[in-house]
Amino acid sequence: MRAIHASAAGGPDVLELVEVPDPTARPDEVVVRVAAAGINFIDTYRRSGVYKVAFPHVVGSEGAGTVVSVGAAVTEFAVGDQVAWASAPGSYAELVRVPERELLPVPAGVDLQVAAALPLQGMTAHYLVTSVFRLAQGHDVLVHAGAGGVGLLLTQLAAARGARVISTVGSADKERLAREAGAAEVIRYRELTDLTHDLPAQVRALTDGLGVHVAYDSVGKDTFDASLTSLRRRGTLVLFGASSGPVPPVDPQRLNHAGSLYLTRPTLGDFTATREELTWRSHELFDAVLAGSLDVRIGATFPLADAADAHRALESRSTTGKVLLLP
Repeated sequence: MRAIHASAAGGPDVLELVEVPDPTARPDEVVVRVAAAGINFIDTYRRSGVYKVAFPHVVGSEGAGTVVSVGAAVTEFAVGDQVAWASAPGSYAELVRVPERELLPVPAGVDLQVAAALPLQGMTAHYLVTSVFRLAQGHDVLVHAGAGGVGLLLTQLAAARGARVISTVGSADKERLAREAGAAEVIRYRELTDLTHDLPAQVRALTDGLGVHVAYDSVGKDTFDASLTSLRRRGTLVLFGASSGPVPPVDPQRLNHAGSLYLTRPTLGDFTATREELTWRSHELFDAVLAGSLDVRIGATFPLADAADAHRALESRSTTGKVLLLP
């Protein structure tokens, strides 16, 4: 089969199309023919060496497709089933081996490209609004990268729970997408003279001087200080990514002086730690898609061979919504 190899840590140029042996299912696994693979910032962190992984390796961890073989111990899935997953190493490929525990059944009526766009970013948005900070009517929320894959889903889920979303974006086109997703207010960060000071000032002007109850920050280094300063007393900063680079070490006394703030750095694996929790989150998302209450925007698709171009597009922040590879 064809797959995308990262030969060594580095930029997008280390990604290359190679021929590798077809995978075979172990007893508790299935082999899936990939219809679409999701591209996520975590893939770029692993490719670049920010997250430590072995090289060379086949890149990617998310996707959707059709089961072509099952291991002897598999009981929940059969050949021909349509499935999706958020965590299966080697997903930038024509075939991928996925543990049964990680598989999500894709309901009839959900397109496989939509299904590939939901597992990682959709379940991330879900745990952020239901478990890390339980959003409810009356909460003011700051969402960075509001027109990105997680940002658009997070905004929709937050607005559906009655929260008022203040979104940050980089352009007029992205502002339109954020507002269509339910953002009540949008701040174009590229128009600010000093992000660290001007963004919190605008946020406080929009919240009667109080600040937001929670800030969801996937950008990291460039926005961390502004996010922290945008919080109201006893507010929560949820740092769940680092697209601009990792945040330097933080003195916990900053949280004390700024109003007894909370800071957390969650990860999806800890919020899908059981099969029951994984399927609960995925079922709620797929049900919302089928009901028409959750719109999954696929902003760009690339052929498998063009994985390097897809990474460049994601890292340049020129994309909106979800970016997919199509084997």
